[in-house]
Amino acid sequence: MASAPAEIPISFGHDLRACLRCRLVKTYDQFRRSGCENCPFLEMDEERAAECTTPNFNGIISVMDPTRSWAARWLRIGKFVPGVYTLAVSEALPEEMQAICADKHVQYMPPRR
Repeated sequence: MASAPAEIPISFGHDLRACLRCRLVKTYDQFRRSGCENCPFLEMDEERAAECTTPNFNGIISVMDPTRSWAARWLRIGKFVPGVYTLAVSEALPEEMQAICADKHVQYMPPRR
């Protein structure tokens, strides 16, 4: 059974941001308005969209079928919804948000160094 896809970025300019937990890429306004499809427990509002996402990331990949994509498995996003993802982020999710992930028993993927 396929998952509903994430909202696709409406522009590919400087206003793109990546979720610090799952690396989904959207614009700030899209995160603020609809949150992160993979991380609804982060309950992104204006403040959380700013602290749980970053404009500092490297590369992007579009994933249509994460369960069948070798690239999605290699990036450890094979269980996420179809969408646009970054290859790497260099910042970590704030400790308070990491605690929320732990409380919800969801995996947090720290940035690759």
